[in-house]
Amino acid sequence: MSTPSSTSTLDIRRPSPFVAEVWLNRPELRNAFNSEVIQELTTTFATLGADPALRAIVLGGRGKAFCAGGDLNWMRAMADYTWAQNKADADALAQMLWTIYTCPLPVVGRVHGDCYAGGLGLAAACDVLVAAEGAHFCLSEARLGLMPATIAPYVIRALGEQASRRYFITAERFSATQARALGLVHEVAAAEALDAALDAVVAALVANGPAAVKAGKKLVQDLAGRPIDATLRDDTARRIADIRASDEGREGVSAFLGKRDPCWKVP
Repeated sequence: MSTPSSTSTLDIRRPSPFVAEVWLNRPELRNAFNSEVIQELTTTFATLGADPALRAIVLGGRGKAFCAGGDLNWMRAMADYTWAQNKADADALAQMLWTIYTCPLPVVGRVHGDCYAGGLGLAAACDVLVAAEGAHFCLSEARLGLMPATIAPYVIRALGEQASRRYFITAERFSATQARALGLVHEVAAAEALDAALDAVVAALVANGPAAVKAGKKLVQDLAGRPIDATLRDDTARRIADIRASDEGREGVSAFLGKRDPCWKVP
């Protein structure tokens, strides 16, 4: 499948045959999103997720911020929406987040500057987050008399229930260091070292069996929160049997035992 070209709101790059970069490209608006951004992100991640050559996707923002949440002009227009129009708008945002969260490929978020409101939802939908030391996070909806409902399923999973209780209702800012302590962010780096930290994560992903990475991502999503009962034990036994018997699984074990590189290793 062909890779989508850059759109009116996104800068899409292919730095290698195995990696795609999706950049929010509205720097003058701190990458705040509107209905156009939402639709283009949905289409882009659906397309990239179906590309058999890709092994990882990076999501970042151009300019001084990752994403400041909703575009003010978009929010002004919504002030006059009917309930049905608000529901349709929220459905589109929900679909975008679901498309990113369920993308078969690992998604690595590159966060710098502000990561506010819906932008924090975008970050929470990623699999791995690398943040600059100066990044700030905020669930600011309560200040506007609103709540972060559509992004909540992803934020609660990524941030944790107890921290979400606080930040959903206080709308306080918290730092990248705090975000890491809470489990939302995986790596924090100085601004000048952010891309090096990101590249290290991407290199680790690309070095692994492509099918195993996809299966591992889905394994976490499918098992999180489930009781460890007979059904779950049978499910996990079937999954390991399937992957051991797969071509990639056989190749990986054979390469390890033979002390050689597996066929998927990047030159």
